[in-house]
Amino acid sequence: MTTGTPPPTRPRRSRARRFLPLALAAWLVLEIWLLTLVASAAGGLTVLLILVAGAVLGAVVIKSAGRRAFKNLTETLQQMPGQPGRPATPWGAPAGGKGSRGNGLLMLGGLLLLIPGLISDAAGLILLVPPVRTMISRYAERSLESRMRAATPGSLSDAFQQARMHRPDGKVVQGEVIREDGPQTPGGPDDPQG
Repeated sequence: MTTGTPPPTRPRRSRARRFLPLALAAWLVLEIWLLTLVASAAGGLTVLLILVAGAVLGAVVIKSAGRRAFKNLTETLQQMPGQPGRPATPWGAPAGGKGSRGNGLLMLGGLLLLIPGLISDAAGLILLVPPVRTMISRYAERSLESRMRAATPGSLSDAFQQARMHRPDGKVVQGEVIREDGPQTPGGPDDPQG
């Protein structure tokens, strides 16, 4: 039975979703190869000590970054209007000052240190360097801003304007809600007084 509607097409997978499993497998193979290479040159005990030291350092970094994030959250909540003992700083002023930036990258560095492997440890150690974190966060902000500018205009609610009707036979009819906001003329068909 032909209904006249085209068959549904599968959405295209993004490049990241297509190559992520391959990149993850290549990274794991490279980590294992590098660990065996270092173990054959320096000994298995040395590699074990490096991995344990990386895990301990990663745990310490994540713990301190978490404490700093909790402290910043507490300060922000205390600055909300109506809180007793609120400081005189205006609402919207950044809480925590200079040290509150880059907390996510610091946690990412700690997580990379926790993951066993020499490449992840090196990447985690690089993220612990403050100028590198600042540079990466500025790049991420610029990239996000340019993507936001390139996005189609509209509000977040416009993204949820897609409608789906489920028919009794189980078929799904996709549609789009179109709302025309214009001046309402009094006495129109929808006017209760007209």
